[in-house]
Amino acid sequence: MIWLILIFVFLVIESLSLNLVTIWFAFGSLCAFISTYFVDNMLIQILIFVLTTLVSLIFTKPLFDKYIKKNIEKTNADMIIGKIGTVTKDISPNENGRVSILGKSWMATSDKKIKEGSKVEVVKIEGVKVVVRKKED
Repeated sequence: MIWLILIFVFLVIESLSLNLVTIWFAFGSLCAFISTYFVDNMLIQILIFVLTTLVSLIFTKPLFDKYIKKNIEKTNADMIIGKIGTVTKDISPNENGRVSILGKSWMATSDKKIKEGSKVEVVKIEGVKVVVRKKED
């Protein structure tokens, strides 16, 4: 009876999350439940649960990660990655500056000091800031 309850609980959690978090535990619970018809020892049933959960997780998780589409939403801001901008306020490693890219002002950060008026290239976006590096002439 315990294994049926666990199957139900894991499937309910899975249906609420939709992230393939507990499906392997539900499968392990199912295997342990089936084992109750052949083995009366609870320790062996737990071992079957743990082993089938681990084996199914190890062998199927990479496949799910590879073929299931991740919900990564691209934004229009992504189009500025690789673009050249002009520093409008000095940038220091410990202090954000500002850059103008395609006519818009962005808060900017860099691992090096970059003076106002310098040309920079956008490396990536972190939250509302652009990470830039100095563009060599």
